[in-house]
Amino acid sequence: MNIKFGTDGWRAVIAEEFTFHNLARVAQATADYWTNQPVPGTEKKIIVGYDRRFLSDLFGRRVAEILAANDFAVVLSDCPTPTPAVSYAVKTQKPWAA
Repeated sequence: MNIKFGTDGWRAVIAEEFTFHNLARVAQATADYWTNQPVPGTEKKIIVGYDRRFLSDLFGRRVAEILAANDFAVVLSDCPTPTPAVSYAVKTQKPWAA
């Protein structure tokens, strides 16, 4: 199955295209990309946030597990978090990716 991204992120219906299996594919691809293309002056850290949509906390946790298994330090939000707050954390903590 192809995964489609738009200007605001992943375009999919939860439990149809947006599944734990496909989420794991994207998380692993993200880990592979940032491992092979590190940004000078940053840490091997990724910040993971999630919103209030159905199962978002579990999706966020699964992404964090996959990234941690790839030797990233992971900062996982402990509650639903607005995107600007995650963006601010990325800017101030300078991880490799978000």
